[in-house]
Amino acid sequence: MTAESTAQARTGYRERQLVVLDVNGTEHEVLVEPRRTLVDVLRHDLGLTGTHVGCEHGICGACTVLVDGRPARACLMFAAQAEGSAVRTVESLAGPDGELSDLQEAFTRHHALQCGFCTPGFLMLAEGHLAACPRTDKAEIREVVAANLCRCTGYQTIVEAIDDCARQRRNREED
Repeated sequence: MTAESTAQARTGYRERQLVVLDVNGTEHEVLVEPRRTLVDVLRHDLGLTGTHVGCEHGICGACTVLVDGRPARACLMFAAQAEGSAVRTVESLAGPDGELSDLQEAFTRHHALQCGFCTPGFLMLAEGHLAACPRTDKAEIREVVAANLCRCTGYQTIVEAIDDCARQRRNREED
């Protein structure tokens, strides 16, 4: 260990870098340690607590956000890796007046949540899937939602809600 690194270790100094993040359409400058996860920055630095921390291993999906429109596990991504990308969290779904999105309404209508812990991750996973595959069907939806864990609902109501939202979006598109 060099004298400089010893001094840094003793004083608790940690290297930090300025990261500019586009989150929900707003640019944020955040000073972060290079290995700080995106989920920690979203929750603790930006106050966007809708993104939940579950397993911290990328297995449960509670931390799912959209990065450039694609679902990503925020617990597996460093904040610095998101620089230059558009990040969307569950907070982006509701309208500016707090009105629920069509997907959130479908989850409500179909009772696609119980304790609610996993719900933000499922909403963002579904939003990304519906954007990429607007003509999705229940079989595809079942496969997609299998990527996230829910210990309460049994998944059927989640599948029904996403399918309902997909059908409604297709009907609006055809009108």
